[in-house]
Amino acid sequence: MARLTKNQKTALSKIEVGKAYSLQEASALIKDVTTAKFDASVDIDVRLGVDPRKANQMVRGIATLPHGTGKTVRVLVLCTPDKEEEAKAAGADHVGLDDYISKIEGGWTDIDIIITMPSVMAKVGKLGRILGPRNLMPNPKTGTVTTDIGKAVTDVKAGKIDFKVDKTGIIHTSIGKVSFPPEKIYENALEVLQTISKLKPSAAKGTYFKSIYLSSTMSPGVQVETKSVAGI
Repeated sequence: MARLTKNQKTALSKIEVGKAYSLQEASALIKDVTTAKFDASVDIDVRLGVDPRKANQMVRGIATLPHGTGKTVRVLVLCTPDKEEEAKAAGADHVGLDDYISKIEGGWTDIDIIITMPSVMAKVGKLGRILGPRNLMPNPKTGTVTTDIGKAVTDVKAGKIDFKVDKTGIIHTSIGKVSFPPEKIYENALEVLQTISKLKPSAAKGTYFKSIYLSSTMSPGVQVETKSVAGI
């Protein structure tokens, strides 16, 4: 195991072993225990009491973070020519159809989100083997297959995220940057947790929120006391 640096040891010493913090405390503490020399992402990891192998216990949803993610989201819109101006006006970084489909088939995936429209999904669907593993495949459930292209682009740029539980029962998503004030980290985290709470499958039995951790790209995890979170 790699030896800890002095900064990492100092960061670890600020976290009480075995203690779960309130969401407000954790949102402030995560800034203190990050050792990165860059503006690291703040992530939330939520372990749920569900069996994601069963279709009726799958948890997937959309949250609009009140303060955005702090990241510049690169958006590709695959659409018919009549929708191109709408996409560009809303701030899409790349707009087109056949030319971008060819680029993706050639291995280009230098984007964060793809938005498309139902009428061209037959063409886009052929890219599934490339886009699927990279979590880039547009999906009506996440609002990335829509006729309202402009609104979809605006929402994504403003901080709309989509998340889903992985095969181990954990939802992992970014909720901001270490440079955010603690109250913005708290409010973004709260929005995600309350959204997950509303998505509880009726088939899920027992404790729904098993554990919640905040962490950054280079920090130890800070455990959140689930009972401290309003509305879950």
